[in-house]
Amino acid sequence: REIEIGNVDKQNNALKNAPHTIVDLVDANWDRPYSREQAVFPVPGLQDYKFWPAVGRIDQAYGDRNLVCSCLPMDAYS
Repeated sequence: REIEIGNVDKQNNALKNAPHTIVDLVDANWDRPYSREQAVFPVPGLQDYKFWPAVGRIDQAYGDRNLVCSCLPMDAYS
């Protein structure tokens, strides 16, 4: 909602930069315009059920929409 009403930057905000990895959060050079707490727990329910992603986004949302399987073919498991 804060993005819609213009309270935060449309290009540099917690939603646009999500997911935040543990490495992002412990980096001493936190240069984002929002707090680490807002990055980790954007909604109260996450304080009890937090999922820590292993990696951030690759190629923005393109990588989320165009998954590539790097597994061996099924015949290799015979």
